[in-house]
Amino acid sequence: MDNQLYDYSPIIEREPIHWPGGARVAFYVGLNIEHYRIDRPATSTFPDTAGLAPDPLNYGWRDYGPRVGIWRLIDSLDRHRIPASALLNSDAAERYPQIIEAGRARKWAWLAHGKNNSTFQADMPLEEERAYLAEVIGTIERATGQRPRGWMGPALTETFHTPALLAELGLTYVLDWTSDDQPYRLNVPGMFSVPYSVELNDIGLFVSKGFTGPDFVQIVKDQLDQLHADSAESGRVMALALHPFVTGQPFRHRYLDQALEYIADHPGVWLTTSDEIADHYARTATTPAPRSGHRRDGARPPEDPDAAEQVRS
Repeated sequence: MDNQLYDYSPIIEREPIHWPGGARVAFYVGLNIEHYRIDRPATSTFPDTAGLAPDPLNYGWRDYGPRVGIWRLIDSLDRHRIPASALLNSDAAERYPQIIEAGRARKWAWLAHGKNNSTFQADMPLEEERAYLAEVIGTIERATGQRPRGWMGPALTETFHTPALLAELGLTYVLDWTSDDQPYRLNVPGMFSVPYSVELNDIGLFVSKGFTGPDFVQIVKDQLDQLHADSAESGRVMALALHPFVTGQPFRHRYLDQALEYIADHPGVWLTTSDEIADHYARTATTPAPRSGHRRDGARPPEDPDAAEQVRS
């Protein structure tokens, strides 16, 4: 079947996007705050024991994140004045109150990231998914005091109904469709896609590909420099996906800090959150939501001068 969720729109044919303060690249950190069940296999650093229950090797590796690793990441984000877009499992919201307290103190953007990272919603029946999403979002709202506006499914999983069900619950964007360097409208009224990355993602780079800390710094630099060059006429989004059990490891921490320093000091970068990116695009997009067929995404110059303070220029 063809993709009905969004239309083909080549980036060379769109109206230009203008970020606040004249920034060329909108940058955000997708900070994954996750809980894993001890009786199910999940992301693993050593596959030979991944099917065991319990699996102390891999479970302990993942559990290092909320216990230790995230506090290093928070220190780095604070040092470079970079806000977090917290991709929060509702189970994590209930189990790790100290992390929630730290995020609330820093005014993080809270996105719903499913119940836990051991439960995927692909193939859920419609009414089961509707109830599941309502429970996840309600739990996060109660824990953080903020109703999420954005969604990313565990392992970026969805059903064909997910975006429409999220719209029913008042959410306005998803990160699951990593198909662009710019936001775009979905064929669901009021719903957008905001870029996320499975490439510029610490699990993929360090765990799957085995890159080193210096490799990571160079990749981040190359990504930003290329997007900055691409954005001479129209703004781009750069997402950096971080997991505390990966980049929170001691021997990787200084390389993350170097990468964040490069981004924070780079001219023309708007240090922001996925919420603010979605809000700005929704407010300034000139093209109405499509009814059928192909279309062009676009945006007009912003009416948001106060946001210029957040731009490094």
